[in-house]
Amino acid sequence: MPEAVNPRQHLRRLLVTVGPGALWLVVFVFIPTLIVFVASLMSRGSLGQLVPPLGLHNYIRFFSDPLFIEIIGRSLVIGFWSTLFVVLLGYPLAFYIARSRYKETLLLLVVIPFFTNFLIRIYAWIVVFQKEGLVNGLIVAFGLPPAELLPSTLAVYVATVYTYLPFFVLPLYAAVERIDWSQLEAAYDLGAKPVRAFWEAIFPQTIPGLFAGFLLVFIPAVGTFVIADLLGGGKITLIGNLIQLQFGSAQNWAFGSAASMVLMAMVLLGLWLYARTQGEKGLDRLV
Repeated sequence: MPEAVNPRQHLRRLLVTVGPGALWLVVFVFIPTLIVFVASLMSRGSLGQLVPPLGLHNYIRFFSDPLFIEIIGRSLVIGFWSTLFVVLLGYPLAFYIARSRYKETLLLLVVIPFFTNFLIRIYAWIVVFQKEGLVNGLIVAFGLPPAELLPSTLAVYVATVYTYLPFFVLPLYAAVERIDWSQLEAAYDLGAKPVRAFWEAIFPQTIPGLFAGFLLVFIPAVGTFVIADLLGGGKITLIGNLIQLQFGSAQNWAFGSAASMVLMAMVLLGLWLYARTQGEKGLDRLV
């Protein structure tokens, strides 16, 4: 007969294995989130401090004001199009790196931007897009008048795509490395054309990396505020800029906390939809 498990030993093992991770989540995720949520239910005092009573007035103000709804819509639009451009650039790039003889060197080139401070990289784009910058220098060289590229929505898109491209390439590259290329050969043997063979045999194997990269780009692209602030000249307000403003010059931490919780809810909704979609696909594969 199997040896009976001592409940105390089982509890001790559980605390040793799960305890550190659970403690880390409670201290650095759950408690800070709870503090922000409680702050979002409070009001701004005369000196900017948080004062009771608790209520949903900040959320009501957020969703009843068309300006804030417009900011959410603008954030989602810029996040979506930036992510789409990243996918169009990063998908073939990941395949090229995975099939290249110099994959280690190419991966290093993809990761190198992380060695430089994020803010410095954004300031570098200011130099590129300014009136006497590199882009306008090329435009003038062709006999055309200089363009007003800074501040502009174009500059925000370009810098966002540049910043988050590695976040998409790396997980997709990992998925491409695990592709079973014999399925492609089988598709060719069955008479499939190259496009259909890729779509039926290769693309489904990259979906996990594609979704992971999409989320890693879309979530920070929606919540970013530095890029829009510096390259948009303060004329392009995203939800990240709104939160930064409330915690900064406006000194309205209560409303800023409510906006933060709205952004967090949007992110968690996206993650939930992703997990549910992937779970259903996994069940379909098993069936």
